[in-house]
Amino acid sequence: MRGALSTDFYELTMAAGYHAAADDTVASFELFVRELPVDRAYLVSAGLEEALDFLCDWHFTADDIAYLRSVPGLSGASSDFFDVFLPGLRFTGDVWAVTEGLPVFAGEPLLRVRAPLVEAQLVETALLAIILFQTSVASKASRVIQAAAGRSVIEFGARRAHGLDAGVYAARAAYLAGCEATSNVDAGHRFSIPVSGTMAHSWVMAHDDELTAFTRYCAVHGPRSVLLIDTYDTLAAARRIVSAGLRPAAVRVDSGDLAGLSGAVRGIFDGGGLRQTKIFVSGDLDEHRIDTLIAAGAPVDGFGVGTAVTTSADAPSLSGVYKLVEVVRNGTTVPVAKLTPGKRTLPGAKQVWRVSEAGKARRDVMGMSDESGPPQGTPLLRRVMRDGRLTDPSSPLDAIRDRCRYEVAALPAGVRRLLDAERFPVELSAALDRLSCRVSGPDDHPV
Repeated sequence: MRGALSTDFYELTMAAGYHAAADDTVASFELFVRELPVDRAYLVSAGLEEALDFLCDWHFTADDIAYLRSVPGLSGASSDFFDVFLPGLRFTGDVWAVTEGLPVFAGEPLLRVRAPLVEAQLVETALLAIILFQTSVASKASRVIQAAAGRSVIEFGARRAHGLDAGVYAARAAYLAGCEATSNVDAGHRFSIPVSGTMAHSWVMAHDDELTAFTRYCAVHGPRSVLLIDTYDTLAAARRIVSAGLRPAAVRVDSGDLAGLSGAVRGIFDGGGLRQTKIFVSGDLDEHRIDTLIAAGAPVDGFGVGTAVTTSADAPSLSGVYKLVEVVRNGTTVPVAKLTPGKRTLPGAKQVWRVSEAGKARRDVMGMSDESGPPQGTPLLRRVMRDGRLTDPSSPLDAIRDRCRYEVAALPAGVRRLLDAERFPVELSAALDRLSCRVSGPDDHPV
């Protein structure tokens, strides 16, 4: 787990300024995504568990503070800032957040922090990095799951992830969104995710011949064996398996015409009595290639997806921001907003309600946090921290995964389309709309 130095430097220069001014203002910030990536009509929220773990353990160590003393940009800070303020700093605020696994949309807060201004400011970078990365991966994985149409999907992108930690948390996000297993053993250990794997081409190439490689592997792993058959000649390998009387659980094809090869392999296996042996395919797959394979009628039982999911290759970053929405001044809560054209924000602490009918999501309504919400509306943000302490335990990952599959399935079919998806309606409540119109100039904008 990263520490309190996981922040941008300007957060610390502002912290020194707040300390010098003895400014203990309480403020609320909201984390949201401004715009959805191209071809995305929804996101899947993820990363909350790691974010809360970070806040619970957030503090500056003696080594952190010794380093900060040496940074020229903080040379104007007082000795009290380093000797008293930073050593005693902990996160003491409140947090409301969207439950992991829920579909969310542009402009909706995924998380709201209410805390002393300096605390809320210093945790900004880490919260954005944690929530946005895992939400990005979960959102991509959800699209892959949609494309697979009930067939299994295994995540194995750790070797293409942007660092080992990224690979671990990407595996968690992908599993949360519906992947069946991961190849990442560390993620399997940390989060109790099923792990899965076959063999590498190097295993086959290290032996004198392909059949010896298959036979030795099956001798160890028995009926659980999954054999990689495209090292030399995919169809010849399938015939060797049949002739040798091997009975692997599955075979994997990693290259070539996956639709044509899977059909031919299926024919060889069925003709040789291996009807129970499944065909698993991989090789630079994403939701579009999977959709094409299924549309072509390829007899594929499962997919291995790596780079596309772990790096969210077509949309590797989200336009996420963490913006001040209200401050408490002289005992009065004052809503604030950024007014820059193209980057205007909505003022005030907010809640989002999802309105459903007959088990299907119809629209979201975004309003003030103290509103009662629309009839049949379910509030999406719940309090997860009070005074720096967790308010309830996190849900088991499998429960989050089940909820994600249910909530995504409840979205309109048009919103779930891979291309030319419909936009899900997100409306502002009348109260939020009036407040937004009122907070429209410098006199209404105290910070």
